[in-house]
Amino acid sequence: MADKGGTAAERFSLKDHLFNAETLGDLAREHAVLPGFDPERFLSEVLPGLEGRELLARLDWIADCLERQLPQDFPAMADALEAAMLDPLDPSLRDDDFGRFIHAVPGILAVRHGLEDHRERALDLLYQATQRFSMEFYIRPFLNRWPEETLARLRLWAEDGNYHVRRLVSEGTRPKLPWAKKIDLDLLTPLPLLDALYGDPTRYVTRSVANHLNDIAKVQPDVVMDRLEAWRAEGRQTDKELAWMTTHALRTLVKQGHPRAMGLVGYDPALSVDVRLDLPQSCAIGGVMPFAVTLSGPAGAGVLVDYVLELVKAGGQTAPKVFKLKQAKLGLDGALRLDKNHRFKGDATTFTLHPGRQVLKVQVNGVIRAAQAFELTV
Repeated sequence: MADKGGTAAERFSLKDHLFNAETLGDLAREHAVLPGFDPERFLSEVLPGLEGRELLARLDWIADCLERQLPQDFPAMADALEAAMLDPLDPSLRDDDFGRFIHAVPGILAVRHGLEDHRERALDLLYQATQRFSMEFYIRPFLNRWPEETLARLRLWAEDGNYHVRRLVSEGTRPKLPWAKKIDLDLLTPLPLLDALYGDPTRYVTRSVANHLNDIAKVQPDVVMDRLEAWRAEGRQTDKELAWMTTHALRTLVKQGHPRAMGLVGYDPALSVDVRLDLPQSCAIGGVMPFAVTLSGPAGAGVLVDYVLELVKAGGQTAPKVFKLKQAKLGLDGALRLDKNHRFKGDATTFTLHPGRQVLKVQVNGVIRAAQAFELTV
């Protein structure tokens, strides 16, 4: 970890926050219910090995140390892991109850020892474990090794009474799940599962469905928009929730200005609107550039306003970065003024700013309506 002179971001370590003497002490106490399990031995082995390991590697190390005190026969190991589990996460909640990372260990051991020779028992273990911590990473090796058998399980789980189990069906089959290993399924194979889940009453599940659709939309946008329109016609979800899902599922396409996506979220790309852009001629790297956008058009018309910075790269080419500005309606006089201060961070970790001529563009309902150049200086 960084010393106290560093920034707050540098001082905070997620891996140390998740895995430390306190959290692993909790894990040791949970497994102390197992005959012969020695919590002190577990902690004396696991804690020294955390240093130098990144987050996911720490999880593997914790699983290494835990399994040394578990039965080596996988069915008996799975029984022990289930016996040590806490009560399931609160089933009355609707969202944001992800669980604790220390409870990912059963998923690691299910893949490690159950994938090849104990598929059904391993899937049973994942079913129990995901009610304590999402098994989205650990269902994916089963989808790759046993696609038909695992999909059959997921079809059953899509109707399960526990919303964590239902969410796993969508989240575990996402084609672009962050941090996770790739799955070999055809992009569209899980769509029937999403058909079963989109009407779910919990936001935890519907957010996953929308994120899944957003993944697909990056490759096959029309498939996603066709599905959303079909769901709207079926009426198994409330209008309000489906509207939220649609906006969330199409966010990448909307950011790109995709005309059909704009229409589905309620913004007309063909809207007749005039845009005036006012900004300074230059701004220094590390400084703040104020600018104003004035729109005029039909009174009450809905507008989704973004701004696009065409930033110069090291080789002289430019790369666009899209920023949200405002989602609003034009006033009764048909006008709307938006003011923004954009900070050009000189220490950004995701991209490097280079001095020279840059361009700021204003995008309304997915269409570029105004543009103006300025100089970025050192």
